[in-house]
Amino acid sequence: MCGICGFNWQDEDLIRLMNSQMAHRGPDQDGVYCNDDISLGHRRLSIIDLSEHGRQPMFNEDGSLCLVFNGEIYNFQELRTSLLHKGHIFSSQADSEVIIHAYEEYGLGVLDHLRGMFAFALYDLKDKTLLLARDRIGIKPLYYYHQNNKLVFASEIKAILEDKTIERKLCHQALYDYIGFEFVPAPATMFQDIYKLPAGHYLLCRQGQVEIKRYWDLDFKAPEPRLSYDESVEKLRGLLDYAVKSHLISDVPLGVFLSGGLDSSAIVAMMRRHISGPIKTFTIGYHDKTFSELDYAAQVAQYFDTDHQVLILDDIKPDYVEQALWHLDEPMTDLSTVPLYLLCKQAREHVTVCLSGEGADESFAGYDRFKASKLNLFFKMIPAPVRRHIIGRLIAALPDQHQKKGAVNMLKRFVEGANLPPEGHHLRWQYFSSAEQNSRLFNSRFQSQAVFDPFRIVREYSQRCTTDDRINREIYLDMRYMMTDSVLMKVDKMSMASSLEVRVPLLDHVLVEFLASLPGNWKLKGMRTKHIFRSALTGLLPDNIVNRGKQGYSLPVKHLLRGDMKAYMVALLNDSAVIRENMHLDYVNRLIKEHCDMVHNHNHVLWALINVAIWHNRFFK
Repeated sequence: MCGICGFNWQDEDLIRLMNSQMAHRGPDQDGVYCNDDISLGHRRLSIIDLSEHGRQPMFNEDGSLCLVFNGEIYNFQELRTSLLHKGHIFSSQADSEVIIHAYEEYGLGVLDHLRGMFAFALYDLKDKTLLLARDRIGIKPLYYYHQNNKLVFASEIKAILEDKTIERKLCHQALYDYIGFEFVPAPATMFQDIYKLPAGHYLLCRQGQVEIKRYWDLDFKAPEPRLSYDESVEKLRGLLDYAVKSHLISDVPLGVFLSGGLDSSAIVAMMRRHISGPIKTFTIGYHDKTFSELDYAAQVAQYFDTDHQVLILDDIKPDYVEQALWHLDEPMTDLSTVPLYLLCKQAREHVTVCLSGEGADESFAGYDRFKASKLNLFFKMIPAPVRRHIIGRLIAALPDQHQKKGAVNMLKRFVEGANLPPEGHHLRWQYFSSAEQNSRLFNSRFQSQAVFDPFRIVREYSQRCTTDDRINREIYLDMRYMMTDSVLMKVDKMSMASSLEVRVPLLDHVLVEFLASLPGNWKLKGMRTKHIFRSALTGLLPDNIVNRGKQGYSLPVKHLLRGDMKAYMVALLNDSAVIRENMHLDYVNRLIKEHCDMVHNHNHVLWALINVAIWHNRFFK
């Protein structure tokens, strides 16, 4: 795991400054390469081939290709063997070197041969072409700026901002989208003119001209011949086992995040098949049982005899939030961000690599929003005036409850989502604003600079989907629209902040493609989420772990904003330049009062505003 950066002209001082901004991504080595037409930088966190032979920038035999690479190629040994048989000469045992030789052999087809997580830049010195590429799922980030034939790219935005000719400007459209979805959808970022290279895309730059193309998307074609349910369960077990086994390749100490949920417990179970010695597991929790899964994590740790460590979070300081925002580069309001940041810091004291269970909720239909979407098929049979004006008002009047979920809280959230436009599909249960709130929150100056249509990008993704299966269409939106810029961005940035590599075996693209080929009702059967996943894990995990619902380890933000962080929130939001310039401050203070008086739970919008205020203070002041 590393950090990469570069631009299409020569400036060694600038490339070294960009590299230094990402020292946390690669504390073991740093390297640069410059000629008249290119400057490339690399920070290395040594994982495979710890010797100097793995140093980057890396070249082929004749020095005509130069690579900087971030990620892991899990099938590099098979690729290496194949390329050796074709006559290629290797100078290291590093997985990164297979990219260079595979590009020599296959050209842009190299991307079809890589199985792993990656973002890389490959410069051809002969034809002066720069190739940037990002893995299919979007596990590794890659940002770029392109104006007037000038291209700058990096693993983190803060490195791009070392070029002082790039003006720091707020992207108003991104801010609008962020308040509702709690992340900035690709290709935009919160900085005007700085973009994300979307997952499964590559960028070619020749003479300052840029071409961006998609090379992979999630396809839902059924296999021929179609497997039975039992045959699919058996194949799924094999793919899970292979994915986890392949992700264990490492020349440094390795552990696993164990929440006690189904996904992380499955990874521990598969790891135990291949590791006879100690397995280090790390978990996080709170004394409030409704926000914690500690008992389940302890059960799984005991079941598989792991070396288990627990981090209890009861005191969340504003400093933690500010540090996390610096590493995120732009606001992203996932409520587990700060806990993950602290968990990664703890894990890094013991290991350099951790496996984690991200991706299963998306590909197996594990979130509550999948159930909400199904329930809405029945709820919308009630006449619209009754739903909105009678049921909606009665539910909205119920006071917020203390616990994380609970019947009342879940019912309120369901009705709020059901009242949003149906074109948002099941993602409206992950949208935490409304047309009414947006009109009251944003001032007229802001409204003239953004399109107030929250689901316009969702519609674009829906049109790309290749199936009519309702549940699989929802899975597509989760994986291609939501997951990359929220869940995966959080995991990358919070782990690399502590120089920790996190691997996500449940997002192995071969496994993901197989799951996409299965009927949606094998994933969500009735109201049972992850149905086929649970079938595959029966007998491998304790029954209560296989059958339990999703909980997660999100921060108890709604309590913090009513208690320890209330004064901080009030002062921060009332003093924030970005809030004052773009929003109605009296409405923000109304939201604060209603939340603190427990009239309504506004933790999502208030936490989003806190994060954007911190981000603006840090990056613009």
